[in-house]
Amino acid sequence: MAKSTKRKRKKSTTSTAKKRRTVVINFLKNERVHFIFGVLVAFLGIFTLLAIISFFFTGAADQSKVLNKSFWELTQDKQLEVDNWTSTGGAFLAETLVNKWFGIFSMLIPFFIIYLGLRMMKVSDFSFIKALLITAFGLISGSITSAFIFGRLFPKSHVNWGGAHGSQIERILESSIGVPGMILLVLLFLLIIIVIFRRSSMHKIQETLINNKPVFGVSKESETPIKLEFDKSNEPEEEPKPSIWKKLFAFKKKDKPETEIEPDIISQNKEPIPIGTPVSISPTGQSPFRKKELATDDFEVFVPKDEEVQVVKNKSNDKTSSVPVTDANEETETEVEILEDYDPKKDLSSFMFPTMDLLKVYNTGNKIVDMQEQNENKDKIISTLRNYGIEITSIKATVGPTITLYEIVPQAGVRISRIRNLEDDIALSLSALGIRIIAPMPGKGTIGIEVPNKDPQIVSMQSVIASVKFQECTYDLPVALGKTITNEVFIFDLAKMPHLLVAGATGQGKSVGLNAIITSLLYKKHPSEMKMVLIDPKMVEFNIYSTIEKHYLAKLPDEEKAIITDVTKVTQTLNSLTKEMDDRYELLMRAKVRAIKEYNERFIKRRLNPKNGHRYLPYIVVVIDEFGDLIMTAGKEIEMPIARIAQKARAVGMHMVIATQRPTTNIITGTIKANFPARMAFRVTSQIDSRTILDATGANQLIGRGDMLFSQGSNLIRIQCAFVDTPEIEEISQYIGKQRGYESAHPLPEVLSAESDDKINLTDSNERDPLFEDAARLIVIHQQGSTSLIQRKFSIGYNRAGRLMDQIERVGIVGPSQGSKPRDVYISDEYSLEKLLDSLR
Repeated sequence: MAKSTKRKRKKSTTSTAKKRRTVVINFLKNERVHFIFGVLVAFLGIFTLLAIISFFFTGAADQSKVLNKSFWELTQDKQLEVDNWTSTGGAFLAETLVNKWFGIFSMLIPFFIIYLGLRMMKVSDFSFIKALLITAFGLISGSITSAFIFGRLFPKSHVNWGGAHGSQIERILESSIGVPGMILLVLLFLLIIIVIFRRSSMHKIQETLINNKPVFGVSKESETPIKLEFDKSNEPEEEPKPSIWKKLFAFKKKDKPETEIEPDIISQNKEPIPIGTPVSISPTGQSPFRKKELATDDFEVFVPKDEEVQVVKNKSNDKTSSVPVTDANEETETEVEILEDYDPKKDLSSFMFPTMDLLKVYNTGNKIVDMQEQNENKDKIISTLRNYGIEITSIKATVGPTITLYEIVPQAGVRISRIRNLEDDIALSLSALGIRIIAPMPGKGTIGIEVPNKDPQIVSMQSVIASVKFQECTYDLPVALGKTITNEVFIFDLAKMPHLLVAGATGQGKSVGLNAIITSLLYKKHPSEMKMVLIDPKMVEFNIYSTIEKHYLAKLPDEEKAIITDVTKVTQTLNSLTKEMDDRYELLMRAKVRAIKEYNERFIKRRLNPKNGHRYLPYIVVVIDEFGDLIMTAGKEIEMPIARIAQKARAVGMHMVIATQRPTTNIITGTIKANFPARMAFRVTSQIDSRTILDATGANQLIGRGDMLFSQGSNLIRIQCAFVDTPEIEEISQYIGKQRGYESAHPLPEVLSAESDDKINLTDSNERDPLFEDAARLIVIHQQGSTSLIQRKFSIGYNRAGRLMDQIERVGIVGPSQGSKPRDVYISDEYSLEKLLDSLR
């Protein structure tokens, strides 16, 4: 009986202990408890950090009060007053951490405590091990470095810069390795910290060491590539033991029998690595094995079929290296993999695309549809049609950001032309700015009536760029224009257009549309993959992109500005682009490919030799604003190269975007229209202009402010263009411009134009314009270097007057162009001018 009572008591005691343990465990696992403990720990870290910061300012006054006293003594002394912001406890804690522990780098301890608190609160998910190791390394290396540097600079300070830990270890190390060794140790600490916190720095250090280290005996400054050829002798020489640099640059091999090529000398050349002759290893009597093209820097390797080993001999120093080849009786295939694919982005591998926070977010993206407005419009449309004896069987609405599309199905027997003729009557009943009737809807058995919304929404560039559709698209030149009537993001590939014509009246969103096109490309294409030529006769529209000159822009080699604003330079640039087009076609012909995409793929795979003129070809996008102004001033000189580029440049990756606010037939000629199948039409003033742009009416019925029609072929798509403001473009351009770019803008080829012909020999009268001397006298008499003055006095065209002015400038009569200001005249009287002209004769 007594035993059973004891057992029951023991069981009850055990169950009670288990319950208590369970309660404690559940309490410790409680998320709220973790959060509260985290808050307490974080506040402890903040208190400690505040105490240390205050110590740097008040430590000198408090040091005598807290030294040689315990924490208990300080708290019990009520008459003791300290200057530390956190009172006696903080003063004691700061004195201990800074002077007795790790010096000024003791500030890492409160940061680590704050991190622990945030981790308990589940605010931070940074690795605990990493945080612990970084803190420990920072305390140790920082205290030693502070003791070595600041201890020498400020020896009488109240702060023990390295703390007791750093000071003692610094003394031991200095007596062991000396001051030079300590400097090297500090640099080592700094290098480790840089590599830890900036991973890309490791690659930059590697590139710096490789580019500046002589490899295989050839320095970086060596300009002449060394070409290796085979010696006629069949006796292989003994190979020297490869150095560490040869091991670093040894060719990688797949899991095949060993076939290794080790030239003694490879010159360091920053150009893409050329290909050599394909290595074909084939046993006698058998079909040749698969060929693997060999890409090397400055040597070529030929492996004959019948020889087992060939000796590669260098002409400059007669060094040799053997090329082992598989025996003819072996049946295994041998492949030699030399180098990885060419990376066009390598020069700007650290380039970062603009971030989304640079674009403004408008709070109009998720507005609720106004059903009252939709129902009222639906009833008015039905009643208006009934008034004219037209009955419909169904009507449905699709609400867009600025336009609502009502699709109606008329009863059988109703002529479509009757509904189309009621366009103005429906607009009157709806009190709308302007409606558009699509009769019938392409691909549907309905008639569409587009009605403007009373409260239109702004389609922000941010909402379009951040969309999944744009982020995941794989187009070659993706352009996000805006949103359609169905609120879908509209994206097209400029490379497939292949050229785009933009037209619209002043103030209807044409320039914003061009900026949206450029912004889309900047967010998607790397600087190595795309270049832009920006032509801006207005001088103010594209000037904002000047900061990205060394990243994305292309220009003539001698030009100062990449944004072309001078009409006289436009012809040169366009002729240069036609030469670039012809050069690219020549490269494609030699590479036996039909398009730029295939060509670049072959070049990346190192199947094209840069020594034969091959190069990676970026896409070139030419954007011209105010095309009508160029046609008025230069005429055929502008139209002919544009027509040539539009006709041929698609296959070589050159695409044009032309904008004009005067869509008349003398500006948008048949030649231009025939080669620009893609059209963007903003609001215009008349049906004639709409037909000129789109070959159809409709652009005259748009509501403006970014409302546009996009045509690619026969279908018209109504789009609300995305709005990107000037401050947004400035921030994007500055974000890109602050990053490392190329040395200069992408150079376009030089061409011999009419102006360059005058540069041949101005001392020969046959090479000068017949009006040269008369124009020079006119300039000196009026003391005004103005092209328009020559044009007006001699009744000649602008181009000839410009060439005359260039000739006068080259002989030193006038200074360079100053924009809208007249040129400076260097010769003050006619006597000096006649002496100069006599010398030219």
